Amino acid sequence: MKHRNLIIITLALSVGLAGCDGLLDKQPLSQISEENYFKTETDLQLFSNAFYSDLLNKSPYDDQSDVYVQQELSDEMLGGTNRIVPASGGGWTWTTLRDINTLLGHADQCADQDAVVKYTALARFFRAYFYFEKVKRFGDVPWYDTELFSEDEALYKARDSRELVMTNMLADIDYAISELPTKEEETSSPFRVNRWAALALKARFCLYEGTYRKYHGLSLEGHDYTFYLEQAAQAAEELIDGGKYRLYDTDHPEEDYLTLFAAEDANPDEYILAIKFDYGMSIYHNATAHTLVPTQGRPGLTRKMVNTYLMRDGSRFTDRAGWQTMSFLEEVQNRDPRLAQSIRTPGYHRIGQTELLAPDLSVSVTGYQPVKFVQDPTASGGQVDRNDRSTCDLPVFRYAEVLLNFAEAKAELGTLTQDDLDKSVNVIRDRVDMPHLELSEANAHPDPYLASADYGFVNVTGANQGVILEIRRERAIELMQEGFRWDDLMRWKAGACINQSIQGMYFTGAGQYDFNGDGAVDVVLYGAGEEKPVVPDAQIYEIGSDILLSEGDHGYIDYHVGIKRAPFNEERDYLYPIPINERSLNHNLTQNPGWDDGLSF
Repeated sequence: MKHRNLIIITLALSVGLAGCDGLLDKQPLSQISEENYFKTETDLQLFSNAFYSDLLNKSPYDDQSDVYVQQELSDEMLGGTNRIVPASGGGWTWTTLRDINTLLGHADQCADQDAVVKYTALARFFRAYFYFEKVKRFGDVPWYDTELFSEDEALYKARDSRELVMTNMLADIDYAISELPTKEEETSSPFRVNRWAALALKARFCLYEGTYRKYHGLSLEGHDYTFYLEQAAQAAEELIDGGKYRLYDTDHPEEDYLTLFAAEDANPDEYILAIKFDYGMSIYHNATAHTLVPTQGRPGLTRKMVNTYLMRDGSRFTDRAGWQTMSFLEEVQNRDPRLAQSIRTPGYHRIGQTELLAPDLSVSVTGYQPVKFVQDPTASGGQVDRNDRSTCDLPVFRYAEVLLNFAEAKAELGTLTQDDLDKSVNVIRDRVDMPHLELSEANAHPDPYLASADYGFVNVTGANQGVILEIRRERAIELMQEGFRWDDLMRWKAGACINQSIQGMYFTGAGQYDFNGDGAVDVVLYGAGEEKPVVPDAQIYEIGSDILLSEGDHGYIDYHVGIKRAPFNEERDYLYPIPINERSLNHNLTQNPGWDDGLSF
């Protein structure tokens, strides 16, 4: 049969995106034939709701990389033989694409032609989103733009070229941009895709593709890397000049960044598209418990990342004498305000509370304990600190990312001006009252820390080296825990960063440590075999047992010192492998370079 007999529709969306538009009070549909469905705008809307749930990342806050690690390192961080060719899965899933193409194939059954155009545009937005994820992961992939069935020979086609897929993605997103409603026409709610979200997606995937081709030296028939960078800059600038979004700013640079991400409801001025979570509907995520409960990963920023934050006056921390061995209390003084709004630093207290809290080494393997997305402890009926009880909405597209995408695209093209920086990166810096980034100064004095093999990016060169490195700094800081870092390293051909240090705080050795500067002892370290000291209200750890230091009796927290990590494989690890079962079923699928799946055809 060339038609699916039944469509099973479920409204129990795991992220509740439809809830804000009054859709969750409708009864679920079941056992509906295609011939009798897709007749009304409601039908199209209900069918498309699942696209939000199926495709959007609902836990960006726990993605590991060179700047953010957990107790158990991911296979990507471990590298080598820890990364294998899976038998199945591995990201090679196509169900949602089939559903997207089903809607596109049947939308014209609806008598409301405005609804047909609107939901065709929405489906094409999500098809571009779907393929962006596939291209990032696998490179060349088969392009499908019709609903396929088990007997269709197209299921056994070879992978299409990256250029063909990207060209089709551009056609999809340009249609979405032209036909999706604007913010005003649809709703001020950030939980529905609109024209501005489509522009944000275009800027994101064109920046990715342009920089990937540039740094990987990828020359394909068709467009070169400059074409995609120009498309990225144009899309971002159109969104910026549209004037519909702005950064959340209440003139409190010491807290605005923190409260933005911990707010129960997504800010509609800065969040272009967000995922809705709701206590009343029992729709949760785990961001708060992730950083507070010791069984939830014990995450922490790496010292390399903490070193990246500038001083409050805009100077570089790593230009200070003795930066390598500064204590926690000393190193966090007078830094970019976002540091104190990303990890616990002296004076930290939970939102809505007054009790001062030092970093808790029992829940962070580096000591740099994250606070982004950590809610007021009274949220979720006072249960927010429990596993999977967070309800702050999570960003998918945020205006700050668009500003950074614009600046980076222009810098990589070599067309960046000071005016461009002032309308992008410096708007972000204004929120936290940081000095502006000056183009001429950045390029005249590139940061040796960010250009080094030990801490940064050795393949950034040319006249714009300095400003590109500064934009990367800004991106790492502003977008921390939002799910971008791994993809950024892959597109920049910066896999070597995975080999860099993932150590944490520095300790001079056994002794008492005051993390808050209030004269009270927060942490006590004692030597192996010594009697455990008694210090009320302090965290007490035995060196070599409870806490591992890089030099044995002193040095950086080095939780993973005994774990063997293989170097990032430059010939293999920028792409993921095609699963064995998929290649066994379809011999036309070639394997990605460097991956041995044991198949000989």
